[in-house]
Amino acid sequence: MRMDFELPAEITDYLAELDAFIAAEIAPLQAQDDNERFFDHRREWARTDFDNGGLPRHEWEALLGEAKRRADAAGHLRFALPAEFGGKDGSNLAMAVIREHFAAKGLGLHNDLQNEHSIVANYPQVLMFRDFGTQAQKDEFIAGMLDSTRSVCFGLTEPEHGSDATHMDTTAVRETRDGVEGWRIHGEKMWTTGMHVATHVMVFARNAGEAGDAKGISCFLVPAEAPGVKVEEYLWTFNMPTDHPRVSFTDVWVPDDALFGPLGGGLELAQHFVHENRIRQAASSLGAADFCIREAVKYARERKPFGKPLAVNQAIQFPLVELATQVEMLRLLIRKTAWEMDRMSKPEVASRLSDRVSMCNYWANRLVCEAADTAMQVHGGMGYSRHKPFEHIYRHHRRYRITEGAEEIQMRKIAAWMFGFAGPNKVAREART
Repeated sequence: MRMDFELPAEITDYLAELDAFIAAEIAPLQAQDDNERFFDHRREWARTDFDNGGLPRHEWEALLGEAKRRADAAGHLRFALPAEFGGKDGSNLAMAVIREHFAAKGLGLHNDLQNEHSIVANYPQVLMFRDFGTQAQKDEFIAGMLDSTRSVCFGLTEPEHGSDATHMDTTAVRETRDGVEGWRIHGEKMWTTGMHVATHVMVFARNAGEAGDAKGISCFLVPAEAPGVKVEEYLWTFNMPTDHPRVSFTDVWVPDDALFGPLGGGLELAQHFVHENRIRQAASSLGAADFCIREAVKYARERKPFGKPLAVNQAIQFPLVELATQVEMLRLLIRKTAWEMDRMSKPEVASRLSDRVSMCNYWANRLVCEAADTAMQVHGGMGYSRHKPFEHIYRHHRRYRITEGAEEIQMRKIAAWMFGFAGPNKVAREART
């Protein structure tokens, strides 16, 4: 058998098509009307409405919307979606390669993941509605999300519970109002990203069982303007602007048809897209790390303190050599894992490949932070300034060591599979003790 590390021609050809589209449509849009202010040293101030809770400025979100509109008109935005939704059935391998390719270009309107923006979008919630929604929910929300008349944010994490989601305090209790059966929801959610423009919130709440039980948690589609829903505060973060609020749900009532997915099986929805999200996000971190390394090498060859290039110093060379080596190794693991994912169903990925996805994700997120930090150091004072993109890359990607599943949680998953506590190598308790 022959080992083949060549990317399929359809992927490399599509990268060229995307590059041509960026040059023809997106780069000119970024250049007009001083839109460069959103990407140069003014970026944080240009994007952030500091007098309005730190929310994204309208002009920033409008620019992102126009870029997406153009990408959709050109047939790129929905690439990853099935053809039935106007997509191109994009594979996990293709999406990983595209996300790496985009991030390796540096900051730009083509792909700014501060708020998950890209001209080739993910759309995980469309697939959630396809696989878990009632026909009425599919009709309303799939079409609505694709034409931007519906925006659904995600309410899982709580002030007292993050990785321990099965211990959530938010509850859903049966209640009939005006002869209509439904649910009364009470609790709080954190990091409910996108709430400022959302029409609905996916609220996960315990309806049965005890704290720690995986079953007994359900998902409800709650209108963002429903009585009892309140944004308590927008949480300012390391990476501004913020659209991550703490939201309270005080005796919020929804009818039975607001139940999304199986009663008591809400965590199935929460886990539905985790592997695809993690491998694609890992590829973005990989691309950003590669960008930082290449920029540092270029600068080290040009900068000549004491009459000679920085590049001749092993103190400069060796850290970048180590980072470049890790990039090469990680690229192979990410692409191999994505390729294997394309040959499995979602349940098979979860049962056979979850540890590899976690390896890719936690290491890529750690690697990009180290690469950005090293690039800052190589560039000296200018590297620390906002006139270079490294501080922005560091601030953005640092969050993924927490938000895509904290790296400690992912490492615990890998360890459980390695040592036989879980996964395909699981051994009987008696054999472990």
